[in-house]
Amino acid sequence: MELNETFESQINRSDYKILIVDDVVSNVLLLKILLTNEKFQVCTANNGNACIEVAKKDKPDLILLDVMMPELNGFDTAVILKKDPETLDIPIIFLTALNNPSDLVHGFQVGGNDFLTKPFNKEELVMRVMHQIQLVAAKRIIERQNEELRRTISNRDKMYSVIAHDLRSPMASIRMVLNLAVNVVSRETVGDEIFELLDKANRESEETHDLLDNLLKWTKSQTGRLSVVYQDIDLDDIVPGVVDIFQMIAEMKKIDLKYLPAKEKLVVYGDNDMIKTIIRNFISNAVKFTPEGKAIEVFYEHEGDFARISVRDHGVGIAADRVDSIFHKGETTYGTDGEEGSGLGLQLCQDFARKNGGDAYVTSVEGEGSTFSFTIPLKKEA
Repeated sequence: MELNETFESQINRSDYKILIVDDVVSNVLLLKILLTNEKFQVCTANNGNACIEVAKKDKPDLILLDVMMPELNGFDTAVILKKDPETLDIPIIFLTALNNPSDLVHGFQVGGNDFLTKPFNKEELVMRVMHQIQLVAAKRIIERQNEELRRTISNRDKMYSVIAHDLRSPMASIRMVLNLAVNVVSRETVGDEIFELLDKANRESEETHDLLDNLLKWTKSQTGRLSVVYQDIDLDDIVPGVVDIFQMIAEMKKIDLKYLPAKEKLVVYGDNDMIKTIIRNFISNAVKFTPEGKAIEVFYEHEGDFARISVRDHGVGIAADRVDSIFHKGETTYGTDGEEGSGLGLQLCQDFARKNGGDAYVTSVEGEGSTFSFTIPLKKEA
């Protein structure tokens, strides 16, 4: 009750216009005096057709509509108002001497929001009018907040896209140079300290490039600018290639990264780039959270109408209380060598898997390792 009173006190009644419709002039004058004294703006009409014209012209916030009028009664007027996009959202309080339940039901069926039974008193009139005005005010607040939220999200997504797009190209160049430098130099030629710095810069450039790539794809996906391009894909044509990309990174960390060939040929129906992105993120995470001397296995298998592609590591594992939220929490995590992860990659993986008609999963035992997997529909036989 106190909350309603506080909200009501914040409403400036002079900002709201009420249309009074009645064929009896004395009724119109009485309502006009009562509502004007309550600081509302008031406009009037004396029949159904005039009501429709005034409603379209003056855009009232509430209509007090008499039911028993000649030619076009209140119920029929309401039907016309509710069919017109310009007036359908205006709430209606019917003014009526009718108290038959079937009349009340019919009134609500044609779009009425409330009834005020004649003869009425001032207190009841003001209470029912204020109830509808409060709903109108609340709806406007929600619409305004939603519009502000839409603008904020749009600006955020534009910023993410600009950052990712403008930084990805120079970052790719830096990454390529550092990859080359690490491959052509050795500890003997540059010394341990310089080699360690080059190695660290190389790993961080890989992570930054992947983050920017994920950020750009995530933004496009969330704004509807990234569509799924379906095609038939032989998994043996793409999975080994993604594994090969990470071989050098895994070797630097002394991790045995292995691709385990499938027992049968599996052809899926999905987006080639999205599938590669999921596998790449899963392997990247596995490398981050697997200590030296351990192994990572990448494999896929037949599962009903789907292929399940999995990346299994023997690393630090995930705490039981984090497993269920791992794909949507988006929290920062750190690998065994201090590698920083944003959590965005896993959100992107689940989003991409679902866009392709599958889903993403994880099983994990803390201290023993994790298996991240996702499903993709198999190609349907003709």
